[in-house]
Amino acid sequence: MNLHLLLSAGRGPQECAWALARLLSRLEADAVRNDVDVVRLDSVVGDRPGTYRSVLVRLTGTGVEAFAARWTGTLCWQAPSPYRTGHGRKNWYVAARQCEVDVPVTPFTEADVEVLAVRTGGPGGQHRNKASTAVRATHRPTGTVVVVDTERQLSLNRSIALRLLRQRVTAGDEAARRALVAIRRRAHDEVVRGGPTRTERP
Repeated sequence: MNLHLLLSAGRGPQECAWALARLLSRLEADAVRNDVDVVRLDSVVGDRPGTYRSVLVRLTGTGVEAFAARWTGTLCWQAPSPYRTGHGRKNWYVAARQCEVDVPVTPFTEADVEVLAVRTGGPGGQHRNKASTAVRATHRPTGTVVVVDTERQLSLNRSIALRLLRQRVTAGDEAARRALVAIRRRAHDEVVRGGPTRTERP
């Protein structure tokens, strides 16, 4: 089984990006001890070398849910600032949350499409509605429906309807993918300062 975890320093100071790198190293070391495999899928580097504004990791292994739960929430790295000597603050916060990454691709086969010959109204001349040449096609798994009456031949309208359905199903998958990306971006603005679920020190 695998899960995805997003670690974010949010809009915090550069020390938070430094803390994220330290916490990530601790997470990876803890994963080794618990037979959990960690793969870094994506990262946004910080202003300082070796720091991160965010990192997306995939966790794989038995007991991965319990492991991820121990590293989810507000994480705190407790240490003096390496950049500002004499700075009083020692608690640097990072948010870690489980997230969805992969949007399943909706399969499209003609067997999943119900095609009905229908008549449509509207302008078009005296021959428009002499026969049921329009097509209403329904993609049963998603409920997507299109009606095509641009051609006078049923077979042509059917071909157009299938093409339109395929395009709309693909567009729906792409919209879902963009929505997941937007959710991950919003996570950077939701870092909670204080009340950490886990605190680590050098």
